[in-house]
Amino acid sequence: MHKRFLMTPGPTQIPPEVLLASAQPIIHHRTAEYSELFARVNEGLKYIFQTQNDVLCFSSSGTGAMESAVVNLCSAGDKVLICSSGKFGERWQQLAEAFGLESTVLAYDYGGKVNPDDVAAALKDDPGYKAVFVTHSETSTGVVNDIEAIGAIVAGHDAVLVSDSVSGMGSAEIRTDAWGVDVVVAGSQKALMLPPGMAFASVSDKAWALVEKSTLPRYYFDWAKARKGLKQPKPTTAYTPAVSLTVALDAALGMIREEGLKELFRRHRTMGRAAREAVKALGLELFSPDDERCSSVTAVKVPEGIEDAELRSLMLDRYGVQLAGGQGSMKGNIFRIGHCGYYNFSDIIVTITALELALNQLGYEVEIGRGVSRAEAVFAEEGS
Repeated sequence: MHKRFLMTPGPTQIPPEVLLASAQPIIHHRTAEYSELFARVNEGLKYIFQTQNDVLCFSSSGTGAMESAVVNLCSAGDKVLICSSGKFGERWQQLAEAFGLESTVLAYDYGGKVNPDDVAAALKDDPGYKAVFVTHSETSTGVVNDIEAIGAIVAGHDAVLVSDSVSGMGSAEIRTDAWGVDVVVAGSQKALMLPPGMAFASVSDKAWALVEKSTLPRYYFDWAKARKGLKQPKPTTAYTPAVSLTVALDAALGMIREEGLKELFRRHRTMGRAAREAVKALGLELFSPDDERCSSVTAVKVPEGIEDAELRSLMLDRYGVQLAGGQGSMKGNIFRIGHCGYYNFSDIIVTITALELALNQLGYEVEIGRGVSRAEAVFAEEGS
C-alpha cells in the first residue's frame, strides 16, 4: 500500500476541510443561501488578489479566464504585446492568433525571464498596443516574472496589463492594485487548494473602459454579464456555477485568511528555497532560477544517463510521490516539483527522500540523506 503525495504544480493537494466542504449537500444557485455564499467568496477573492476591483468567476479551467481576457479587451486586428518565456506565454500567443489580433511577441528561451526594459522599449516604439499579456508564474519552467516592474512601465501607457497568475495566485505574491495590474487571471487547482473547475479574473477600471469598446464575440465569458450578477442586491452568476466548488472555495479562502498573507507567502518562499537547496545538494542542476520569487514550482534538469519517465514512474510506483514532467520543448528534459498550496516542510522532505532513493536505484551517484539534510537546514534557518 502506498500513501500518495501529489507534488505537481496543479492539480495540487486539497485540505481535508476543503474536501469535506465540497461533499456537503448541494444547494440551489438561485437562492438567498447561495447569494450569501457567493458574496462572501467574492470578498475572499479580493483579499487574496489584493484588489478592490471586481473578481469575476467562471466554471472553467484557468485557460478559460485567459480566453475571457482576450475576447473582452480586444477587437479583431488590435495590436497586443505578448511576453513569452514558456508554454503559458505561448498560450497567450495562441489565443491572440485564434481571435485575429496583431501580436508582437517578446520571446525568451524556456527558463528565461521577461526583461521589463524590453517591454518599455516595445511600448515606446509603438504606442498603439491595446494590451500587454504576461505570465506571472510560468508553471512550465518555474520562472516568476517581475510583474511589479512591468506594471510600473505599462501604467504610463494606454495599454492594459494582463497577467496570467494561475499558478502564482496564493504562492508567488502579486499585489494587483499596488502594482498596477489591470487584469489578473487565476485558476482553482493550484495554490487556491481546490480541484480544477473554477477560473477568476480581476478587472480594473482602465480595463473596463476597453471592455466597452471591444467587439470580439463572446457569450459565456462575457465580463459584462458576470459583473451584472455581482452588482445585484443578491449576488449571483450569469449561468449555472460550480456550486460545490464554490462551497469548497469558501472553506479554502477561510484557511488563507486564517494563515494571513504575510505567513502564506513566507511559507511558500521557504518551501521553494528548501526544494532548490536540496536539489543542488544532490548535484542536480536547477532549470528554474535560484530566486526566492520561485515559490510555486521547482524545475530541475534530468541528469545525464537518467530517463525522465523512468525516474518519475519509479518515484510514483515505489515511493508514492508524483512529480510533473516538462512541457513543450522541455518534455523529457526536466522534472518539476510543485509546492503551491496545501504543502509544508513534511511534503518537501518526503519528496527529496523519494528522489534520493529513486536516483540511487537508477544508478545515479548520490549521497543518501544529503538533500534531505540540506532541506532540513533551510527549514531550521527559516523557523519552519
